[in-house]
Amino acid sequence: MGASSVKGFFVRGELSLPDWEQEGDTFEMKSQEAAVYREVQRNTEMAMKAIDTISGKVYDDDLALQISRQSLKYAELYNEASRQLMEGKAERYQSNVLTDAMLRTGIHYNTMLNTSTEHIAEMMIKGSNNGILEMEKVLKHNENAGERPTALAKQLIDFEESNIKRLKDYL
Repeated sequence: MGASSVKGFFVRGELSLPDWEQEGDTFEMKSQEAAVYREVQRNTEMAMKAIDTISGKVYDDDLALQISRQSLKYAELYNEASRQLMEGKAERYQSNVLTDAMLRTGIHYNTMLNTSTEHIAEMMIKGSNNGILEMEKVLKHNENAGERPTALAKQLIDFEESNIKRLKDYL
């Protein structure tokens, strides 16, 4: 079956593939699209690592449950971005050992003297705010990323905003 282009999507029969450039029988993802997916990966991976680091310091059962649920959703979003990058044969985000160490060290330093529920919630809110800002910047710099990566990025932003609202209850 031949492929035809319809509004930025390549269509084979009933299957509509993402907004990728076609080369023979392979599809390569556009750079702006890949940049948005990589930022979703980076953002969610950092959130999962932060939750992993901080979860042992949470003594409030409700807050522990809340951040565990967050981690599951971050994993879901991370996996979707990874899947899209792999299907588009684009390079995935690779975390940096130094960045990971700085994240963990920062969390340990900020919880050395204060592991109160309020303080942990405040740290999580600041992390979510930072995630929103970084995602918004990437969307602004990649305005032609396409519908699917933009929708996934906006789903992450909406999720972060709802996390902030829930975490405010612990302040």
